[in-house]
Amino acid sequence: MISRVLIANRGEIALRIIRACHELDIEAVVVFSEADRGETYLEYADEAICIGPAEAAKSYLNIPAIMSAAEIADVDAIHPGYGFLAENQHFAEVCRDCGIVFIGPPVEAMQMLGDKIEARKIAEKAKVPVVPGSEGAIDSEAEALKLAEEIGYPVLVKAASGGGGRGMRVVHNDMSFRSAFSAARQEAEAAFGDGNVYLEKFILEPRHVEVQVMADSFGNALHFYERDCTIQRRHQKMVEESPCPVLDEKTREKLCSAAIRIIKQANYENAATVEFLLDKDKNFYFIEANARIQVEHPVTEMVTGYDLIKWQLKVAGGHKLDIKQKNIKHRGVAIECRINAEDPENNFSPCPGKIEQYVVPGGPGVRVDSHMCQGSVISPNYDSMICKLIVHNTDRAEAINTMKRALKEFIISPIKTTIPACLDILSHNLYVKNKVDTSFVERQLY
Repeated sequence: MISRVLIANRGEIALRIIRACHELDIEAVVVFSEADRGETYLEYADEAICIGPAEAAKSYLNIPAIMSAAEIADVDAIHPGYGFLAENQHFAEVCRDCGIVFIGPPVEAMQMLGDKIEARKIAEKAKVPVVPGSEGAIDSEAEALKLAEEIGYPVLVKAASGGGGRGMRVVHNDMSFRSAFSAARQEAEAAFGDGNVYLEKFILEPRHVEVQVMADSFGNALHFYERDCTIQRRHQKMVEESPCPVLDEKTREKLCSAAIRIIKQANYENAATVEFLLDKDKNFYFIEANARIQVEHPVTEMVTGYDLIKWQLKVAGGHKLDIKQKNIKHRGVAIECRINAEDPENNFSPCPGKIEQYVVPGGPGVRVDSHMCQGSVISPNYDSMICKLIVHNTDRAEAINTMKRALKEFIISPIKTTIPACLDILSHNLYVKNKVDTSFVERQLY
């Protein structure tokens, strides 16, 4: 079993992992950059080690520095959280070579699912529907253009590696295809060091639905139902909820079963999220799998009652999943809003700075995952997320009302935040009536 874990991350997710470790009587060591020195959450760890300057490339992405910290702290495992090195195959290999448990999937499974083209092939082998598209990466612009015409516009040019909307372009005709193809390749190369792209049919007005999965080293894999992540802006998720409000039980069962088949086909272990597009006729198509814990995992925890971070730690320590699928129940409705230091009235521009007033909401069914407090500083060096506000109630209408109440109670000043944008979304008639798709925010609000 694991007894001492190094957390190779910062902020909210670092604190979340510290808490899970301590509830399992595991010691937690956290690394930090000079920009995060003095942050309150560091005090909760059993040990905190500085690994470099503010720049992420010299600290949180600095594998030699992190491994040196792991050696100094004498840990037996490393949890990468999400972002930074969470899906870095080389980092996972280094951990393995050094005899340190990487709290995540085996390197081979990460390689297969981390490449979207290979992941498509795995889905096809598992007899899971995929979006029509190219069989692999396309190097030739002429070949890509010909395929786009065969698939039929609109098409999506997508980076083979990475995510978050980078290296992705929607193309509606031949005229704009060449520039979009070139731009996607350049952006993919700059963001992920891999300029390979492939083509997919662009599904009109889809919903984005993902399934939370956990697998152990004994061949067991369980799903914890689905999350609806349709509310996005520029491919960045803003509001997530569970269950998906438009799924019937038969489709839900097929969707979750498909996710399990993909995970087993990849010989996967630990936490994963399998992502799908759902069209207007409730047909679902696999798009990718994230080989890590997700930002929105608390939504699943609220409706199932299971602590996913604890299960990550247990599975990585050789624990067998001793839960029966039939015993994982789905109760009520949970919604999560990501509160970022961004100005919705100014094209969501980042708003770094010091938080002088920080008052969190409370009451029944309200959870706030954050490392912030009064006096905390939002650094321009990292992601702008301040916290995740999660609510749970008996049904969707009640959950929406609880979230709106909690958002109105939340006070963060003087910096601008996305709280007003979240309120706009939850108050919109189309959101309330479930008549949304992934372009809703940009088409109707921002």
